[in-house]
Amino acid sequence: MQTRKALIVGGGIAGPVAALALRRAGIDSVVHEAYPDSIDDAGAMLAIAPNGLAALRILGAEGVLQKLGQPIRSMVIADGRGRKLGEFPGLAGLPPSWAVSRSEFARALRGLAAAEGVRFEYGKRFVGADETSAGVTAHFADGSAASGDVLLGADGIHSVVRTLIDPRAPVPERVPLLNFGAVADVAVDARPDVMYFVFGDKGFFGYWLQLDGRTAWFSNLPSATFMTSAEARAVPVDDWLRRLRAAYMQDEPARTLLQHTAADRLLVLGSMELMPSLPCWHRGRMVLVGDSAHAPSSSSGQGASLAIESAVELARCLRDIPDVAGAFVAYERLRRSRVEQVAARAAKTNHSKTLGPVARTLMRLMMPIATKTFMSPERTLGTEQRHRIDWSAVVV
Repeated sequence: MQTRKALIVGGGIAGPVAALALRRAGIDSVVHEAYPDSIDDAGAMLAIAPNGLAALRILGAEGVLQKLGQPIRSMVIADGRGRKLGEFPGLAGLPPSWAVSRSEFARALRGLAAAEGVRFEYGKRFVGADETSAGVTAHFADGSAASGDVLLGADGIHSVVRTLIDPRAPVPERVPLLNFGAVADVAVDARPDVMYFVFGDKGFFGYWLQLDGRTAWFSNLPSATFMTSAEARAVPVDDWLRRLRAAYMQDEPARTLLQHTAADRLLVLGSMELMPSLPCWHRGRMVLVGDSAHAPSSSSGQGASLAIESAVELARCLRDIPDVAGAFVAYERLRRSRVEQVAARAAKTNHSKTLGPVARTLMRLMMPIATKTFMSPERTLGTEQRHRIDWSAVVV
């Protein structure tokens, strides 16, 4: 029987995109978000790669990025002394990547989906589900329930839906890197369409010059102690800022940017996490999409783009395959290999961020050669960024 109504758990990025894609596929959906409508993601930034932009274009949603984001046409790798180690220009024939505020992007996607008739229910914390041969009913902490033909778990890396699909599913892996970010009230010497990645003496630092003249930055600071975002935010912000300034004392422009970062602007995100390969993406009438199924570390630069792609592919499968189980099998077949290849590349990048001083020196010597040979932009990112979904093709 053809899928007519989908329940979506999670209103971040994958949830609204899935709702838009399902709408285009002729399937109604309701998005259930645990947090109130006023929730703010405190300005964390993300990148949408050309493949993510192409998937948004299928839904007529690429204008969201062009309105809110900033084009990034090249990536420069440097050391803390300002020495350029290599550059990854945008791939020939592709549009630039876009840097955008996560909260603003998600809010705009929700607005776009709502304008197309998608209903959003806020304050609905998902706690469980019942399945029958005819459908699935989701239950929420406030005692309410909702029924549909399928249930999509777009509820992130700490997914509750995932624990129902597979109670023995692996938990997110911890990466020994603490994450921070902010916007500094200073302009540094940088090209406005370039993102800079700096391997400093004690940590990894990224930055780009915003169109308003300020400089956005993020830091991955090695730490053997794992901290959730709540635990990290319990530490006084002034303490974190002092630690960051000490870590990057010898690195520029990190030192300057931290001097011009106010404590109340510092975004403390806790330790980096990633999702290991899952044995099960779906069971019965429930399926995972986005970070709940595949969450490569932020080092990949592809997390949001892969989530967008998966939401579109899942809608294609439900559109073309009446049998729910068959649609979910086709969806996983289309996605698993791709997302796991990206995750593997990101894991290598994470390792490079925790190198010791000797290894960093070797990397500095080898990087100029590597970026022209086995680490050339096309060889490293071509397969990822040139990927395109053929919405008009029938899934079999």
